[in-house]
Amino acid sequence: MILKGFKEKSNQNYINKTLNNRVVNSSDSKIKSVGVIINIDEMIDYKWFDSLFKTLKIESSNCEIIAFTKEKTIEENNFFNSFNKNSIGWKGNIKNESLKSFLSKEYDILISYYLEASMHLKLLTVKSKANFKVGILHEDERLNDLIIKTPVKAYNTFEKELLKYLTILNKI
Repeated sequence: MILKGFKEKSNQNYINKTLNNRVVNSSDSKIKSVGVIINIDEMIDYKWFDSLFKTLKIESSNCEIIAFTKEKTIEENNFFNSFNKNSIGWKGNIKNESLKSFLSKEYDILISYYLEASMHLKLLTVKSKANFKVGILHEDERLNDLIIKTPVKAYNTFEKELLKYLTILNKI
């Protein structure tokens, strides 16, 4: 139990240090690739993201979803890769290969579609190399460049607002 607390503290320190040193990219380049982080325990309809990708006119081959679960066993899925708390080590170290692969890609936009303020989910958002980050979690405003305050299951509202702001920012 004590080691678990130290591990969480080391990861939280990593998050804070990274966020304090973050440089915001103000590029107006068009979106061609999307990464999505979800918390599958929040009962998200992950198939809805196909519709979102079509609305944004992005090919599904340029889109990737990664899902967090609190469960000890990771459910295999053809639509996305999963990870749990055991996939993350001390000081933000990533143990899971599919997670390393996801984080190594430079997406044009990262959508952090979760409301739970989990250290594991926030760590992924921080470690992502995405040029522009969008989220619905409004607990820590340093995480994302754009925060759309909607409930998790308000898919159409999120899609409409995302489209509106990406158009204003000249990203689509």
